[in-house]
Amino acid sequence: MKMNNKIIKSVFTFVFILVISACGQQKESKTVVKTKVRSYQQIKILRGEVTDAKGPVVEGVIKVKDSEGKVVASTQLENSRHYTVNIPAGTTLPIVLSIKPANQTEVLQAVIISTAIAKYDISTMTTKIAKRAKALGGYTHSNMIVAADSTVGVLESNKTSTGFRGDPTKQYGGWH
Repeated sequence: MKMNNKIIKSVFTFVFILVISACGQQKESKTVVKTKVRSYQQIKILRGEVTDAKGPVVEGVIKVKDSEGKVVASTQLENSRHYTVNIPAGTTLPIVLSIKPANQTEVLQAVIISTAIAKYDISTMTTKIAKRAKALGGYTHSNMIVAADSTVGVLESNKTSTGFRGDPTKQYGGWH
């Protein structure tokens, strides 16, 4: 009987030590979210308007930078707030359109995350959205949505269960 108790105690102690020592050795599982890399398959012509808090911006150079900060295209505003710029085939999104209006310190920006749309306005609102998305961790689709929603402040009465009513390019400040 004493032998049985010793065996039971030994087995119990061994199992207890095994359980305790294994508790801290579990590997953390990390969720990896894969996003589809989007790029222009052919030359894409982007158009839009540039405005700041004072109104139309009619002078300056619009630079188009890829996700690594490399300038892939540029265009000059020539006494007009309207611009057109050709984006080379193979350019990977996101890309950032930026312009520093004359006599101003702030650079205006618009972020492009979709290959389907060709009209992108650059404004103080798109700049706020771009800055907020970057602060959230980068120019992903989900960060752009959160940034636009928190920046633009769309009224609850203008939302539906599937998204926003009306023109989404205006709802999100033109980021598309």
